[in-house]
Amino acid sequence: MTFMIAFLDCTTSVEKGTAQIAKMGASVCLRVTSALFVALLASGHLAIAQQQSYTWPQIRDKFENTNPTLQADSLNVQESKAQEITAFLRPNPDLGLSVDGTQIAPNRGVWQPFSGTFETPSVSQLIERRHKRHLRLESAKKGTVIAESNHTDLERTLLFNLRNAFVSALQSKAVLQLAKDNLAYWDHILEISRTRFQAGDMAQIDLDRLELQRVQYESDVQTAEVNLRTAKIQLLTLLNDRSPIEEFDVTGTYDFNDQLQSPDEFRKIALDTRPDLRAAIQAVDKAQTDHKLAIANGSTDPTLSGWYTHNSSTNNPFAINTIGVSVNIPLRIFDRNQGEKLRTQLDIKRSEKLREAAEAQVLSDVDSGYATVDSTLILLRPYKAKYLDMSVRVRDTVLFSYQHGGASLLDFLNAESDYRSVQLNYVNLVGSYLTAAAQLNMAVGQEVIQ
Repeated sequence: MTFMIAFLDCTTSVEKGTAQIAKMGASVCLRVTSALFVALLASGHLAIAQQQSYTWPQIRDKFENTNPTLQADSLNVQESKAQEITAFLRPNPDLGLSVDGTQIAPNRGVWQPFSGTFETPSVSQLIERRHKRHLRLESAKKGTVIAESNHTDLERTLLFNLRNAFVSALQSKAVLQLAKDNLAYWDHILEISRTRFQAGDMAQIDLDRLELQRVQYESDVQTAEVNLRTAKIQLLTLLNDRSPIEEFDVTGTYDFNDQLQSPDEFRKIALDTRPDLRAAIQAVDKAQTDHKLAIANGSTDPTLSGWYTHNSSTNNPFAINTIGVSVNIPLRIFDRNQGEKLRTQLDIKRSEKLREAAEAQVLSDVDSGYATVDSTLILLRPYKAKYLDMSVRVRDTVLFSYQHGGASLLDFLNAESDYRSVQLNYVNLVGSYLTAAAQLNMAVGQEVIQ
């Protein structure tokens, strides 16, 4: 359009001006036109370059690097590793200094307050027995392993939400494309119908009914566009991305895989890979270690002490510098850590029951997800094999018959409605399959269905 306007302006200047002016005007217009054309190409190229389309692996990698919830939970794993350092620390030694023997008052007329003063620096160390320190480290390491499994399980859940948003975006794009195709097809029908009306081959009421039907297709387009924007917003939120919606897009295969493995294979994979089940098994192992630690904490830990004394004895003038040692052994008569021993023993049984419950939940999730996928495939197969082509054939046949007077307008509207319904149901069923596949992947613990 810009090029045509510039060209017309140049032609007008040629007709009204002299040859020299026309030549100058043509040159100027040519340069302006070229500049505008280059600018349009550049702006179009820039608009295309700004919109980036992501595949599912790219979305997943971006999510793992940017999602704040996942990053915050990863800090729990690092905190658990820091607790390993604390668990393996030795008890700190105690350093003391005592001063004694200072005369505080004269005795028999003699007052030499510092002549008998002696200083005694001492150091003591608690000795832990029964491998307490190593058991604390082992318990802390197993706690870190459980934290890592819980982090993986959180990632599994969040990836399911991400996959749902990704599938929703693909489904919205497919529905939007279908709505646009239907609207374009209906506009073509309207164009033919207006021609027939002008030729006197169609009544006004029939044309009005066709015109009114267009509102439904316009509504489908607008609804699909809103759903697509909503899905993109959800994806950007999970990705912690502040990019404009217009610059963000997703791409991927919107279809279903007719092949499905047996349920037993999915159960076996789930029992081997589900992180929450793995965390439950690791919790049993940690509970056993904590029980050993509770037994070790019930043992007696002696405290060794040693000291050095300057001028320690006033009765022996030659004993100026002396050393001494002592051993302090607590008598574990009343407190032998009985409560912790019993608590940790009960915790082992509780962890074993939780492991059984987690295993039952895993098998239930797999069976439920498998049933949903299988049910969706049962519905999809006849659509792809028969119903899609049949809806197109019926619509085209009724349209031909309607245009040649062999069918009524109502028959054509019904055939068009059936076509729209079948095509839309198929697109939504593919979306349901992809969502069910994502649910089965979450139940198994890995992407068994791409």
